[in-house]
Amino acid sequence: MQASICTACGTQYPPSEHPAGTCAICQDERQFVPVGGQGWTTLERLRISHFNAYREHEPHLIGIGTQPVFAIGQRALLILTPAGNVLWDCISLLDAATITLVKALGGLKAIAISHPHFYTTMAEWAQAFDAPVYLHAADRKWVMRPHARLQFWDGPTHALAPGITLIRCGGHFPGGSALHWADGAGGRGALLSADMATVNMDRKSFTFMRSYPNMIPLSAAQVQAIAAAVEPFRFDRVYSHFFDRVIEGGAKEILGNSVARYLAALQGAYEAD
Repeated sequence: MQASICTACGTQYPPSEHPAGTCAICQDERQFVPVGGQGWTTLERLRISHFNAYREHEPHLIGIGTQPVFAIGQRALLILTPAGNVLWDCISLLDAATITLVKALGGLKAIAISHPHFYTTMAEWAQAFDAPVYLHAADRKWVMRPHARLQFWDGPTHALAPGITLIRCGGHFPGGSALHWADGAGGRGALLSADMATVNMDRKSFTFMRSYPNMIPLSAAQVQAIAAAVEPFRFDRVYSHFFDRVIEGGAKEILGNSVARYLAALQGAYEAD
């Protein structure tokens, strides 16, 4: 029996003789079922048609993403620290080259994932690197493939390693989280926001959504909660969920300005030229 992977969102389901009829992640309003219907693949087939590519964003931070783009198309981030390496977010494809490269860099101390859209094949990653996977307890119901290495954390923050803190932001999902890396951006601090606060295409602003593909906005209270959750942390750079969604400097001020613009729009006080 093989574990099926949804081709629309990349979520892996438990091994069975036949693929699941529907994907619970895609049936939710935050994702979607493609017009052609639900499609399925396996990790074995994905390894034939795709490969992973790597980008060093800055010293001790490596992006890992699948080519050609698969499912949602996010990339994971590998943080190299003296206390052990941390993988932030997950991608569906785990191949021999990725295992070899990550192990050569010291393996993984932990895996932490921002929200259910990026759970993907987390059980395979946990098994390959003998590492725990940290998920916020508020999103427990979205785990499609339970695994003994899953660790559910609760509360507003969780210290994962020296200088690495998980922050519950909420909004996109109740347990939606960001990761603060104190040593990032040359010691100025980096926030790995996934799409709790999404870097826009202009790389000069952020947006906030319940559903990105279906364009369902968040409430004012939810956006204010995201801003309040990250406010205590010092950061100058933000890495969102795609390779190119990075704000190199001044990111905390930009985030504040983006929150203000969003709230003004909801109140009818924002007008474009």
